[in-house]
Amino acid sequence: MSEVNHNSEEQELELLKYPVGRFQASGVKPTSEEREESIAVIEQLAAQLRAAVEPLTAEQLETPYRPGGWTVKQVVHHLADTGMYGYLRFKRGLTEDAPQVPSYRQDLWAEQSDYAEEPAATSLEMVELLNRRFARLLHSLTPVDYDRTFVSGGLGAMTLDTAVERYIWHSRHHIAQITALIRRSGW
Repeated sequence: MSEVNHNSEEQELELLKYPVGRFQASGVKPTSEEREESIAVIEQLAAQLRAAVEPLTAEQLETPYRPGGWTVKQVVHHLADTGMYGYLRFKRGLTEDAPQVPSYRQDLWAEQSDYAEEPAATSLEMVELLNRRFARLLHSLTPVDYDRTFVSGGLGAMTLDTAVERYIWHSRHHIAQITALIRRSGW
């Protein structure tokens, strides 16, 4: 295979994996208005996920979003799990002094029976309720609260501002994987 074809395949795989691009922290402290906009985004993410997933058939939910990738249903369950995990890391950062928070083996979590046997609707409800609760918490914070940090085993030190930014990116990233599959498949 020529180097040009290899690079083209790598670029195509990168686009399938990261349809909204890889996470890049802005590095800029948001204004109060920008924080409110972020909260509004969090309040809408579950509805966007539901709108993408609910019309799909059982067979479509079992379709990988890319070759070698998770199925749509696994992605939905992953969003519920990482949402809960992210929320708990955020709460620890808010209530403890720079706590160490471990990472987890999301690849192994996706292989568990609940990902295969539980309907996607369960995780859609979990994401909806979690995001509503997260938004309520975020509305109550002061600007100083967002400067608090936690230390992730896989990501390093992170302010709560960056954690919100990453939470939004992560949700959009996976929703885009699903909607890109839907477009490519003509569903």
